[in-house]
Amino acid sequence: MELLVALAVAGVLLGAAVPDLRAFVARQHIRVAAADLLASLHLARSAALGRAEIVVVAPVDGNGAWRQGWTVFADRDGNGRPGLGDDILFRHGPVADGLRIWSRLSAAAPPWYVAYNSAGRTCRAGNGTAANWGTLSLRLGGEERNIKINMLGRARLCDPRRERGCEAAGQPGQTKAADET
Repeated sequence: MELLVALAVAGVLLGAAVPDLRAFVARQHIRVAAADLLASLHLARSAALGRAEIVVVAPVDGNGAWRQGWTVFADRDGNGRPGLGDDILFRHGPVADGLRIWSRLSAAAPPWYVAYNSAGRTCRAGNGTAANWGTLSLRLGGEERNIKINMLGRARLCDPRRERGCEAAGQPGQTKAADET
């Protein structure tokens, strides 16, 4: 009898904890992905400064779909895509299922990527003097994080629920880059 009561109490407590566990897992997935993407941006900026050449962080698929992962590379041919002759510095695999990543950058034309020139400023891959700044947004369930990139190339991670000036990059489906589904 005592064992049945203990199991019933454990079942009720576990049932109450499941929604909190899901929210916790969503928070962890978005924190990890946002930190990884921010670290990739920092790597690209440092590499651009150290190598004195344009270094790009671009979605793996080339169509703005960051969810499949991203690549950091020295873009020697200026096309914003890794290819022959480009040094691959880092590759990140796909992020958690359901996690959306989209961008709103100042350059309205594709491809959507973040590039850094030899001065550590954001630019277009084929033109080291054409600025390209904006926001990368990540959302999973009710959790959201934004990576704000200023004209000088500095990137910072912020939580729009806790910080002023941390608005999202538009809404998925209304942004300049492809929406993740």
